[in-house]
Amino acid sequence: MMKQMVLQRIAIGFATLMVVSVIVFVMTSWLPGDVASIILGQAATPETLAALRAELGTDQPLIIQYFSWLGNMATGDLGISKAGGATISSLIESRIGNTMMMAGLVALVSIPISIALGLYAAMHPGTWLDRLVTFGTLSTISVPEFFIATVLVLILAVNLHWLPSTTYLTGDETTWQFLKAIAMPLFTLVIVVSAQMIRMTRAGILNVMNSPYIEMAILKGVPRKRIILRHAFFNAIGPIVNVIALNLAYLVSGVVIVETIFSYPGLAKLMIDAVQTRDLPLVQACAMIFCGTYVVLIILADVASILSNPRLRQPK
Repeated sequence: MMKQMVLQRIAIGFATLMVVSVIVFVMTSWLPGDVASIILGQAATPETLAALRAELGTDQPLIIQYFSWLGNMATGDLGISKAGGATISSLIESRIGNTMMMAGLVALVSIPISIALGLYAAMHPGTWLDRLVTFGTLSTISVPEFFIATVLVLILAVNLHWLPSTTYLTGDETTWQFLKAIAMPLFTLVIVVSAQMIRMTRAGILNVMNSPYIEMAILKGVPRKRIILRHAFFNAIGPIVNVIALNLAYLVSGVVIVETIFSYPGLAKLMIDAVQTRDLPLVQACAMIFCGTYVVLIILADVASILSNPRLRQPK
C-alpha cells in the first residue's frame, strides 16, 4: 500500500511537471522583444535578423520548438545561452551552488527556531509570550519580503552601518567576511520563512491537543509539556513537514525579489537577468529547475506525512 501511494504521488508529480513545461514554454515565448534584435542591435538589417533567427531556431513553429526543447531537457542538454553564447549548464552551475547554500543556511537557522517557538507558544497558550509570537508572525506574514528587506537595509546598513546593503562575493573572502556579506539576505529570508512555520507548528499542536486521548492524558495529570513533546508533536508532524517543504521550495524558487534587492548571485537573479536579455532557453531552464525542486519537495513532504500518520496508509 505504501509503495503504491508513493508511486501515485511520483506519477502526479511527473504529470504536473509536463503541464508546467507547456505553461513555461508558452508564457516565455510570449515575452515581448526578440533575442536576435538584442544580439545584433539597432543597426541590424532584416536579412541579418532573419539569418540569426534561423540559426537560433526561433523562426520555427512554436510546437516544433517546444518538442525540440523538451527532448533536449529530457536528455540533460539545456542548450546554449542565446544572449551570451555560453552553455546554459555552465551558467546554472555557477549560480545554483549559491542558491543552495543560502537555502541550506536559512533552513539550518529557521527550522529549529520555528519549531522551538511554535512548541513554546503551544505549551503556554494565552500568555504574553504566546501573544507576542502570534502578533509577530501575523505581522511578518502580512507584509511582503521586499518591505522586510528594505527595513533591514535602513536599520542595519544605513543607520547602524553594521552590514553591507548588497552582497558582493569575489571568492577570496574569509569566513567572517563571507558571513557578513550574506547576512542581509539571510536575515530577510529567515524572518520570512520562519513566520509561516511558527504559526503552523503552533496551530498543528493546538489542533491535536483537542483530541480525546490528549484530554484523557490531561485528566490523568500528565504535565502539558510532556503531552506536547511525547504525543501531540508527533501526531502534528504531517502538516508541519508540509509547511517546511513549501518554505524550502520557496527558498530555492521564490527568492527572486530578495536576490534582486541584495544583488545576490543566485539562480533567481540569473533568471531575472535572462528575462531582461530575452534569453528564453535560460529562462525556461531556470523555471523548470524551480518547478522540479518544488515538486520533489512536495512529494517528500507527502511521503513523510504518510510515514508519520498510519491513518493515511489505510485504504479508503
